[in-house]
Amino acid sequence: MSDAEWAVVRPLLPVPGWLRGRGGQPEAYCHRAMLDAIRYLVDNGTKWRAMPADFPPWDRVYAFFRRWRNHDLVREFHDRLRRLVRERDGRDSEPGAGVIDSQSVKADAVVGSDSRGFDGGKLINGRKRHVVVDTLGLLLAVRVTAADVGDRAAAQVLLTQVTAAHHLLALVWADGGYTGSLVEYCLAALALISPSSNAATTCAASSCCPSGGSSSGSSPT
Repeated sequence: MSDAEWAVVRPLLPVPGWLRGRGGQPEAYCHRAMLDAIRYLVDNGTKWRAMPADFPPWDRVYAFFRRWRNHDLVREFHDRLRRLVRERDGRDSEPGAGVIDSQSVKADAVVGSDSRGFDGGKLINGRKRHVVVDTLGLLLAVRVTAADVGDRAAAQVLLTQVTAAHHLLALVWADGGYTGSLVEYCLAALALISPSSNAATTCAASSCCPSGGSSSGSSPT
């Protein structure tokens, strides 16, 4: 990453335990080099063992990534970056509205049958990613399933996670595939209240609204 990018990222990084007086030894490699290595691997789709010699040894990079993953530091770092971007755009750090959608993607032949399925609507054999973003398009949550998992079923799990993590979320817009039983679930299981008698048009507190729906009052951001 560039010096300008690093200047933004560095203050948002989790502080190592040894710097907080919790014991341990200083890490052998700079976090900047570790993040660059991980970004290279994700961008190029290489194997860990194929990490170029310009980066730290692959096993050290993998250990760094595994430690961040196991302690949920990847999510924490991502959330800090999202809050920073929102604040620089003049928004509240926590979103008040979002959008949910899904996309089926063809899976490679090596993907096992237990994690893939056939999306009859899109005629795709593979996996499906279900995503919730804020109104800037910044990621709030993602769930990957087999392509034959219905949007409403996956959305129940995803919206439960999103509302638990983002308490200020007031609206989540969606297309017509997310209406019906999902709206009923939002109102019943999540104790959500609709400000309109037409629940298929607008629902409050993280319920689902079809595209083109409207809500009374000012819109959350």
